[in-house]
Amino acid sequence: MTKKKDLILEAATILFAEKGFNETSVADLARITHSAEGTIFYHFKNKNELLVAILEDVKEGILAEFSGYMRECRFDTGLEMIEGVIGFFLYLAGKKEQWFRLLQRHYPYEFARSSSDGRGHLEAIYNTLVDLFEEAIRRGLEDGSIRDLPERKTALILFSMVNGLIWLKYHDLYEPATLYEELLSNCKRMLSPDSGSFKEEETGSC
Repeated sequence: MTKKKDLILEAATILFAEKGFNETSVADLARITHSAEGTIFYHFKNKNELLVAILEDVKEGILAEFSGYMRECRFDTGLEMIEGVIGFFLYLAGKKEQWFRLLQRHYPYEFARSSSDGRGHLEAIYNTLVDLFEEAIRRGLEDGSIRDLPERKTALILFSMVNGLIWLKYHDLYEPATLYEELLSNCKRMLSPDSGSFKEEETGSC
């Protein structure tokens, strides 16, 4: 990829994340990248193609970040891995804010309904994140640190909890850092073997 194409991709990611896809014009991109509009169209046929390229870039970036993290870290138990994935997920959402702001926008999902490439990249992004939680749960089931729970469904619940905190942050409603300890505590309570009686103790009758 050329430096100019990289620059356009980076600028478009920021603009789409902050302003929105429909609200960002090619003129905006040209102005920020100090390019002619024709240069934008030379590298990308239209904004939709640009969005596909951004989603692919975000997908590869998230994969690379988590792959690097998992190579460097060692976890004694599956429950420890859950804690690590949650912490790194929140860290990455701060480090690469434009990626996750973009993923909180409505348009990528609207676009994915008509674009197989767009849908494929979004699915790959979310599968990467949910798969990490599922792997940790599977490991925890094997080492006894996590009680008997459906792996994929529980992974989706954990992902939704963390992603929900990121949504609150990007909509200026709440700061995830203030809820981090409570999030970990509730995850442990939900997952730990000694919380097996949680349902019977906490669930009342209607």
